[in-house]
Amino acid sequence: MATKQKWNASDLVDQSGRTVVVTGANSGLGIATVDILAKAGAHVVLAVRDLKRGEAAARTVQGAKGTVEVRRLDLADLASVREFAESWQGSLDLLINNAGVMNIPEASTKDGFEMQFGTNHLGHFALTNLLLPYVTDRVVTVASGAHKIPSSNYMRFDNLNLTGEYSPMAAYSQSKLANLLFTLELQSRLAAEGSSVRALAAHPGWAATNLQGHDASIARRAFMAVGNRVIAQDNTAGALPTLYAATQDLPGASYVGPDGFAELRGGPTLVGRSAAASDPESAVRLWTASEELTGVTFPQLSGAVSV
Repeated sequence: MATKQKWNASDLVDQSGRTVVVTGANSGLGIATVDILAKAGAHVVLAVRDLKRGEAAARTVQGAKGTVEVRRLDLADLASVREFAESWQGSLDLLINNAGVMNIPEASTKDGFEMQFGTNHLGHFALTNLLLPYVTDRVVTVASGAHKIPSSNYMRFDNLNLTGEYSPMAAYSQSKLANLLFTLELQSRLAAEGSSVRALAAHPGWAATNLQGHDASIARRAFMAVGNRVIAQDNTAGALPTLYAATQDLPGASYVGPDGFAELRGGPTLVGRSAAASDPESAVRLWTASEELTGVTFPQLSGAVSV
């Protein structure tokens, strides 16, 4: 019996005519995602905090059928998120919420939120809702297997900023759990509106990126450095679950990750999530809290751009 080939970048159908926004696109999974989509013909907007770094990253995309563009977006600053969204014109086929920080020392966003929760979740929550009237196909949010960490697998609704109880890994795990709950409730709201737009999530497994180099723990940084060399996938392989979620005909709220051992590496496939990440009541509660914290609400879609 012939072995089924795993889906890879060469299987990506032509993306000509599609417009895509990728957050955190100047390195790692982000630039790998940009490169593949642009080479498939898409117009890809690199939404980055540092324009110079973004422009340098854009220059690495060679031989693309599509085009790339760089725009400033700081997810740790809600004013920047609003400015990005207010400047948007025309339809947007695909929003990829890729940017993130991981296991960093305690810090706050410009609006006073814990940095990992504020960047990984609240920034993307605000961005998605502000851009949603323009989105015609889907929103893909990059989560992580870290949402399953047993000691951290719950939302601290009474202390989302982890004030007085900060732990780098707990904060990261909570932010990634939030990504999945956000996707669950976003899909529920889109379906209730009768929208054809879908919300999906993906995780890269263990991909060798610069995220690990900012870990608050010296011991974890050393472990990650070794793991990046002997266990991790490269950026391109790590980006495949995101691309699969972004382009394949999958149900809303689907979650995609690698098919290998412990979902650390391998070809993209549908994967499971924790019970905490599947709880609709928690998803609604998080959505309500996120609206209160950001001042951004689910938009009216009756006047949204249509295909």
